[in-house]
Amino acid sequence: MSSQGTPKEAKGSKAKMGNNEKAEEVAQQGVVDKKRKRKEVFPFGNYRNYYGYRVGQDLEEDPRLKVLRKEWFEGKDCLDIGCNNGLLTICIAKKFCCHSILGVDIDFDRIEDANWNLRKILRKESASNRCSNASKLEVAESSNGLEPSVNASVDEETREISGDCSPCKERDLSRIVSFRKENFVLSWHPPLGKHYDTILCLSVTKWIHLNWGDDGVITLFTKIWRLLQPGGIFVLEPQPWRSYESNRLVSETAAINYRNIMFFPDHFQDLLLDKIGFRKVEDISSSLSGSKSGFSRPILAFQK
Repeated sequence: MSSQGTPKEAKGSKAKMGNNEKAEEVAQQGVVDKKRKRKEVFPFGNYRNYYGYRVGQDLEEDPRLKVLRKEWFEGKDCLDIGCNNGLLTICIAKKFCCHSILGVDIDFDRIEDANWNLRKILRKESASNRCSNASKLEVAESSNGLEPSVNASVDEETREISGDCSPCKERDLSRIVSFRKENFVLSWHPPLGKHYDTILCLSVTKWIHLNWGDDGVITLFTKIWRLLQPGGIFVLEPQPWRSYESNRLVSETAAINYRNIMFFPDHFQDLLLDKIGFRKVEDISSSLSGSKSGFSRPILAFQK
């Protein structure tokens, strides 16, 4: 409870003190405090630290990273729709060596979070590289005056100490990962001729469904199909219909759309194959069975 008292308490004080300005100030402060404590509403599923809710702060625990395949990302141009705070986007870039990956989200604050997380990781990597370079220098200096064969042995040892760095470890993440605030359904129009090899849409479809109805979902899927290269991969993690009910009242629009939905999530696969034009689909989530709570949703990989 606020140290300033509740509005009700302030009202009682005002009755006793008449028109005392101090009582009015207390009442106003109580109202402000009460408003601040009201539960925040996230009509687009744009929760702060969304992935933290599901997996904790260590994203290496995210089981979805285990079912994604390196060949979908290595050297590829990728798009992550609804990237939230960007941590999973960054992890994918690091783990799978993307050529590029763009994360888009409707919420400016989440994009700010994503850019902050990227800068933080870049600073950490820069500090780590400086330490590694210092270690290499010490080894090199200690080898001065040795015979050539001994120097070669020391060089080999240096490589072992520094590790066998893959290209994705050596490349600058700031040149690979980027984030942008976009309403993908309504307003995003990429440059003419721009295509992606892999597009992710993880735990986003419910929010598009509730905010823009069936038409929004069809627009989403159609845009994704058009943006993919021939043979490209679309990774979809749809929320089940039962989860819609708890969010149907986040806005008046969501409540209306909830009542009018005709294409339920279990229809998405047929919609994408029969109407949108994807050639085939694979359920890659079987290995997630038994994973921690928050990961019971199917993950489907569609190929254009």
